[in-house]
Amino acid sequence: MRILSIATLFPNPVKPSFGVFVGNQMRAIVAGGEVDLTMVSPIGIPPWPLSRRHPYDKLRHIPESSSIAGFEVHYPKFTLIPKIGGDTNPGRIARAVLPLVRRLHAERPFDLVDAQFFFPDGPAAALIARELGLPLTIKSRGADIHYWGQRPVALRQMQRAAQQAAGMLAVSEALRSDMIALGMPAERIGVHYTGLDHERFHPVARGAARALVSAMPNLGIWSEGPLIVTPGSLIPRKGQRLVIEALTHLPGARLALAGTGEDDKSLHALADWLGVADRVQFLGLVGHDLLPHVLCAADVLVLPSASEGLANVWVEGLACGTPIVIPDIGGAREVVKDESAGRIIAERTPEAIADAVRDILADPPSQQDVSANVSRFSWGVNAQNLVRFWRDVLSGEPVYAAA
Repeated sequence: MRILSIATLFPNPVKPSFGVFVGNQMRAIVAGGEVDLTMVSPIGIPPWPLSRRHPYDKLRHIPESSSIAGFEVHYPKFTLIPKIGGDTNPGRIARAVLPLVRRLHAERPFDLVDAQFFFPDGPAAALIARELGLPLTIKSRGADIHYWGQRPVALRQMQRAAQQAAGMLAVSEALRSDMIALGMPAERIGVHYTGLDHERFHPVARGAARALVSAMPNLGIWSEGPLIVTPGSLIPRKGQRLVIEALTHLPGARLALAGTGEDDKSLHALADWLGVADRVQFLGLVGHDLLPHVLCAADVLVLPSASEGLANVWVEGLACGTPIVIPDIGGAREVVKDESAGRIIAERTPEAIADAVRDILADPPSQQDVSANVSRFSWGVNAQNLVRFWRDVLSGEPVYAAA
């Protein structure tokens, strides 16, 4: 199969960890040898003079193609209108990508156009698929449905793309139901669970992991007392504020925030105001090589997001033997099936988080029992199921099946 796949969230030479989970998936696809994959990751650059400012000053110098992901990826540039232009990104992406893919398609025709996110990738890929006269597939991952699905202009584009698509995927059964509620055709939506690198994410004795991470420059995680880790971008949707507030109900517990983002200053200020700043450590951006050690070092992973499809870090935390505390959102019940995996909180409140953490700390499951919850996840299985999905679409087979 000759597959053209489009993903705006994908590793690049400036941000090699950006969309690393999509990169892992596509590396496994290429390694399988059944697909001739052409990967296109459009890079948004605003007009001058914003293009000269951080982070765009570096992004605009990304080469037209690179093998940073382990295989060749094309990086065409499209015009980005920061803050106000999100709803209209698909058209600009398609215009930037079409000259490249028309040429590649003329040289060696593609069989199918694929989008790795529902927005803005899905509507952009729909325009490209129509131009090339090819079938379209689209994958949804969570925020692309939950956030953009609430914006009327974006939603209309997504609904049109869904009607055009020969097949669609969701990262959980719950997200599939959300897509159907937005008017997308149920019979064309399958479920495709995330993968997992078992060689990287596996249990390491908590004390040993904590000693290792504590010795690393700029990390210095505490070696004593209960440790909570909250990984993810420091943005309102992820709910780090709630975890900091929960510390006021968990005397002696410490919190490590792994991530960067717009909420950094306000979260520092909140920790100071609540008097827990000495128990909160801001780790900054933690690379994928260090993340497993941080996860193994923690007693509990807490991520009280407002919305998720099925978060990769849920699976990665469990693989490291760390129980998780998450709200009843997205595919939570597809991952936390019993207390060996952690707790699902009924309400996104500091009190509910603190109660769940206390419950786990009072009777912690073994790291091996926690890790067993995600033994079914792997990038190899993930790739096989995606290839099967593409084959089914091209052969006209029904696509709705758990994968």
